[in-house]
Amino acid sequence: MKKSIQFPYETPYFLSHEPTGKENEVWIVLHGYGQLAEFFIRRFLPHASAERLFIAPEGTNHSYLKDFQGRVGANWMTSYNREAAIANNHRYLNRMMEEVLSAFEQVPRIHLLGFSQGAATGTRWASQWKGTLDSLILWGGGFAHDLALELAKEKFASTEVILVHGLEDELVTEESKKRQEELLLVLGKPLKLLTFSGGHELESQMVERIINQEF
Repeated sequence: MKKSIQFPYETPYFLSHEPTGKENEVWIVLHGYGQLAEFFIRRFLPHASAERLFIAPEGTNHSYLKDFQGRVGANWMTSYNREAAIANNHRYLNRMMEEVLSAFEQVPRIHLLGFSQGAATGTRWASQWKGTLDSLILWGGGFAHDLALELAKEKFASTEVILVHGLEDELVTEESKKRQEELLLVLGKPLKLLTFSGGHELESQMVERIINQEF
């Protein structure tokens, strides 16, 4: 017999600075498998300002990256207890955004950049979140394969969707590219694809281009 319980759970998230409520833009950046938000957000700090806030949540599953000691990485979910992990992610991100946006009298423009596993996590979460994204950047990943398409179509109707991948990214296969293009078609979104010379990584010049919305 298997049972489940819910209980208060403490987990961190990282910000470029303390929100003042006067920022014009809020960027939610979701790391990939085996990364930590504390280090992931550093790639975006050069672009933070009084008008632009970055938030990096951290996956709540942690493990050693090699053997039983040394560096630790986080992930958003595995195949084990998958549905519960997805529900936990939604509760976590919903609560985080509620807390962050409480500082604002007027809702700022909100962008989400999901890298690798963070891309699928971001699309699942944003499709059920009560707020609206101005842009959704899926870098080295894409829409979750189990996304509720009708719900997502309505939710992302006014959201600009951008796909980004490195030309040498071995994890972005031709099959996955085709699948993402098909999903965009179903969602009624145009294909906007940005590429760079590199692999499964965040490339600094492309990050700058995206943050400045030079699509």
